[in-house]
Amino acid sequence: MALPITRVEAAALGGEGICSKQWPASLPGVGMLLRDGLDFGAATVIVGENGTGKSTIVEGIAEAYGLPAAGGTPRRGVSARQTALAPALRIVRGKGATRHGVFLRSEAPEQGFGTTNLHGAISPGARAHELSHGESFLTTLAAHRDDTGLVVLDEPESGLSFGSCLSLVAILADLVTDGSQVLIATHSPVLAALPGATIVELDEGGFRSVDWEDLELVRNQRRFLADPKGYLQRLLS
Repeated sequence: MALPITRVEAAALGGEGICSKQWPASLPGVGMLLRDGLDFGAATVIVGENGTGKSTIVEGIAEAYGLPAAGGTPRRGVSARQTALAPALRIVRGKGATRHGVFLRSEAPEQGFGTTNLHGAISPGARAHELSHGESFLTTLAAHRDDTGLVVLDEPESGLSFGSCLSLVAILADLVTDGSQVLIATHSPVLAALPGATIVELDEGGFRSVDWEDLELVRNQRRFLADPKGYLQRLLS
């Protein structure tokens, strides 16, 4: 099945659309994306420290693809914002691939969908105020499990428990199996373990593909869980 996105690159050769010293091109990861481009498979996870440009890249790709930057779908989403990066990006689509998709932002997963249609799709009679932030996120995504296309998630773990993160991994794995393409920006080692995903790590040098076991966030959390008291003592000293 053709992928909605096979590659993202600069709309103009060398990324002349954004000055290299101007934000967001001044971020190493964004600058490298505009310079070298990035190929995509069925699932891609982008990780990195705060400020490295994960959300900037994911938002830019979502909007360049045709999804509202505020979140939603091409059919129902309404965006009141425009990212600085999107106009500088060119989306290379698979031949004959769908143009459907959904973009879920961590702070407002239900943005652009409408709660009646959304919650009626999963649990008839449920109301938005009866769901926690995490429940709302999972319900929103589950409502689109039958829609093959591009699924973009920006730091979804912010409202999810450990168990809910595992549930999200299961949902995403099913989506990929059913023909959807997934792109995630995350700090979660659980979500980064999505089976079959290519992991792209952003740092001060740009970005690189990394195995899950070699991720800095995985190594750090393993050290902490192995000896939280000693880890905190070293940190606070």
